[in-house]
Amino acid sequence: MRRIKVKVRHGYVVMVGRDLLKDCGKFIQTGDTRIKKIFLVSETNVAPLYLDKTRKSLEDAGFEVVEYIFEAGEKSKNLNEVAKMLGVLAENGFTRTDAVVALGGGVTTDMAGFAASIYLRGIKVYQIATTLLAQVDASVGGKTGVDLKEGKNLVGAFHQPSLVICDVDLLQSLSDEVFAEGMAEVIKYAFISDRDLYEKLKNKIDKNSPDLEDVVARCVELKAYVVEQDELDNGLRQTLNFGHTLGHAIERNSNFTVSHGFAVAKGMAMISRHSPIYNELVEMIKLYDLPYEDDSTFEDLLGGIMNDKKKRGSKITVVLVNEIGKAELKTIEPNELKGYL
Repeated sequence: MRRIKVKVRHGYVVMVGRDLLKDCGKFIQTGDTRIKKIFLVSETNVAPLYLDKTRKSLEDAGFEVVEYIFEAGEKSKNLNEVAKMLGVLAENGFTRTDAVVALGGGVTTDMAGFAASIYLRGIKVYQIATTLLAQVDASVGGKTGVDLKEGKNLVGAFHQPSLVICDVDLLQSLSDEVFAEGMAEVIKYAFISDRDLYEKLKNKIDKNSPDLEDVVARCVELKAYVVEQDELDNGLRQTLNFGHTLGHAIERNSNFTVSHGFAVAKGMAMISRHSPIYNELVEMIKLYDLPYEDDSTFEDLLGGIMNDKKKRGSKITVVLVNEIGKAELKTIEPNELKGYL
């Protein structure tokens, strides 16, 4: 088991290993003995698999547990659903020394983290990531939020978790498609910051690969380093958005029927069309059964680009990769993006 420290103002540990879920209650109780109540948030795909085991671990550690289950999918990631969560927290008398536990993928970690960030002006959140995408990306770094119809993640807050648990055994339950979604983010890390990871990924990683735990841990290390340098996303952290500006626009235009990982894979390929690494990127995207082409025109995507949360004034910052393992940021007018596609 690996313990990776995220050295931000309110620092915490990311645990990466196997068979960790059964001890989640003990891990939380050891970290903060003041907590009496846990608000356990999950969704309809994950709850039948892992909710009982998680609840038992929490109750065995002495916590009172209140469950909240929402309908799985990006369409639930909205302010109305978060308002319902806040109502249940208030109805059950949660206090500032109690906590939220998120059990699920990126939608769950984003929503539960956001609810924790605004309830009583902020209570603790613990992330138990059940998808590859959440383990390598969404659960680490403190970004929380929900979507608006105008765009993805337009409402949110920075609220660092108190602990992140990445039990790699939980990835066994993922469909091949959902696992591939997470690999889009893993490919992103390789291309923006780690040539050695790129070389490792050329031998296809799957749910049964002996290297899977190391790959997850390496991605967490890479993200932790970036977050430590730029916690509030004003500089280096923007490199983590490789493929995301276009990807988010693709998601928005599909009414979120195109998954985040698939949209990011397309976005990385689209923004790299004229890059020297384009062929290597496309070959790796194809290796992991991800899409790299999209029928959207620049005009189709422009509305989403203009509403991107990373926009500064009239300009946007794009992430470019011209050498594997090195990303650069370029600030441009939105219309200039057309020249990259």
